[in-house]
Amino acid sequence: MASPLSAAGAYANVARIAADPTAAFAGAGVAQPKSETSFASVLKDAIGAVHETGHKSDVQTQQLVKGQSNMVDVVTAVAETEVAIDAVVAVRDKVIAAYEEIMRMPI
Repeated sequence: MASPLSAAGAYANVARIAADPTAAFAGAGVAQPKSETSFASVLKDAIGAVHETGHKSDVQTQQLVKGQSNMVDVVTAVAETEVAIDAVVAVRDKVIAAYEEIMRMPI
């Protein structure tokens, strides 16, 4: 189930990897990490969770229009989606900032 907690968990994983990048690749002699928890899988899971949360919000809104849901459920679903999107945007901003920092490094 997608929730803001899963988005926050993904963000925490990215922050942990950013704080100690050697831990993410510890024991790996090649460029590809051997563990199943790679940055790509964390990012993919986070984006999938945001997509699922948005879909849940859409379903709740449609059920409200049909009279099959209440306003509190819709507001809760929309708020969860907003938190998840904010987390993804924060990660995107950090990735862009890291890329810009790398590009400024002298060779």
